[in-house]
Amino acid sequence: MSPSPPVPDPAAGPQREAAERPDPTPQTDLAPQADPAPRTDLALPAIERARRLTDVVTRLRRALRSSIRTDYPWESLPMAQVELLQSLAAAPLRVGELAARQRLAPNTVSGLVGKLLEAGFVDRQADPGDRRTARIALTPAGRRQLDDWQSAHERRIAAALGTLSPADREAVMLALPALDNLARALARPAAPE
Repeated sequence: MSPSPPVPDPAAGPQREAAERPDPTPQTDLAPQADPAPRTDLALPAIERARRLTDVVTRLRRALRSSIRTDYPWESLPMAQVELLQSLAAAPLRVGELAARQRLAPNTVSGLVGKLLEAGFVDRQADPGDRRTARIALTPAGRRQLDDWQSAHERRIAAALGTLSPADREAVMLALPALDNLARALARPAAPE
């Protein structure tokens, strides 16, 4: 008596046949594989990284100022004047001290202070340590102007952040400590070459 042939499993038939046939789809047609080492800006030369960062910071600043000008016409206040108001927020300063903090020539700061005096945002106070000089101080109107400026920027940035993906928002927030360190490094006097 001869052995009987194996009974084919009807459920395994088509799968077995498919497994025995060669795959007509070449491997290159499969979904793209993740790049094992995605290129980042860190792979770029230092000068190119600096160029990209400069471009982004410039566009960010320009976009912020132009978007706020639409809603707040007073935003035409030049940034140099805003920065002087920010420097005076903690305490009154002499023109020379303001110039040193802003890294501007004293005559440039005097001109900016003159415009702020005309607008009523600052006033001159006698310097208790030296009667020959005056300190520049924020007026209540200057404080309100600075607070409004800050609030408007915070609202605009918060709205723009809200349009980003959660991953982009997280990336922006994670970058803040490094950007703060970069700002501090830029504020330090340049080392002699």
